[in-house]
Amino acid sequence: MSETLRISTLEGDGAFDCYVARPAGKPTAAIVVIQEIFGVNAGIRRKCDKLAEAGYLALAPDLFWRIEPGVELDPDIEPEFKRALELMGKFDQDVGIRDIEAAITYARSQEGCSRVGAVGYCLGGRLAYMTAARTDADACVGYYAVGIDGLLREKNAIANPLMLHIPTGDGFVPPEVQRAMHEGLDDHPKVTLYDYEGLDHGFATEFGRRRNDEAAQKADERTAAFFTEHLGA
Repeated sequence: MSETLRISTLEGDGAFDCYVARPAGKPTAAIVVIQEIFGVNAGIRRKCDKLAEAGYLALAPDLFWRIEPGVELDPDIEPEFKRALELMGKFDQDVGIRDIEAAITYARSQEGCSRVGAVGYCLGGRLAYMTAARTDADACVGYYAVGIDGLLREKNAIANPLMLHIPTGDGFVPPEVQRAMHEGLDDHPKVTLYDYEGLDHGFATEFGRRRNDEAAQKADERTAAFFTEHLGA
């Protein structure tokens, strides 16, 4: 079962839409699904639905609500891709993390989930890293996270498990950034990095031209095992 709920900000000065997918039974764990730059579109909703099928409460907050509520864009349509880049340029990531934290708080306080994780893609992968460093999320996963080299100073704040999926042919994350990620995080006791040789950004998207079925399945199996270990269901 799925629905769209309104969740209040931590400050109580506003509220935003959040797509929620519920499992058949009562969940003990929840996962916040963090959008790409394309908003809470069909692919992100499908990520939530699949997590609900696995037994989790899944929540995808609309992080662009302060700029333009209800954004749903298709990365395979050039004008929509350009629009997504414009929205990303206006997005305040620090404020976005507060909205993710509000979703985590909601899952715990209103839905009774004792453990809450997060998984994000693209921009959401970066935000998953920031969530691991800045919130008390129990476990986080980032797919093709961008700009992590600029966030390595926050790595010592990561207290709970974090997994990052890194396609080595990512046009948005050049080799020198990937090297910095490995040099900065390989020895971190809470962080696990996986490389996907030759693959490009967006390989695990649910729909569209970017998807690579074999690699997406492999990454998603690793993510599922990670969440089972650290969250249960």
